Amino acid sequence: QVQLVESGGGLVQAGGSLRLSCAASGRTFSTYTMGWFRQAPGKEREFVAAIGWSGANTNYADFVKGRFTVSRDNAKNTVYLQTNNLKPEDTAVYYCAADRTTAQGMAIMNQSGMHYWGKGTLVTVSS
Repeated sequence: QVQLVESGGGLVQAGGSLRLSCAASGRTFSTYTMGWFRQAPGKEREFVAAIGWSGANTNYADFVKGRFTVSRDNAKNTVYLQTNNLKPEDTAVYYCAADRTTAQGMAIMNQSGMHYWGKGTLVTVSS
């Protein structure tokens, strides 16, 4: 069993940055691919970024490439999402997820099949 708790969200002006964290419980964290998804008001939840169990393999949605960076620290059971040059359209609840698929697979798999989800952290970007 893995429990995921996100933190680091908040209110930021356009062009600003936030570092989101997702702390995981359980001894098997390092065996999971970890991902970030987001859901804006009135929209479906969408894939943002994912990182494989070793950290060597990452995958990003096109709309965050060059602005967001996903990383992980297996010794701390934590995955991070560094968000830079934030835009108002990045406003959303950001969710952490864990699954045994690949970083590429996490972008296209059926989200209902994801092994674990966190409860999310709200990011609001003002213009």
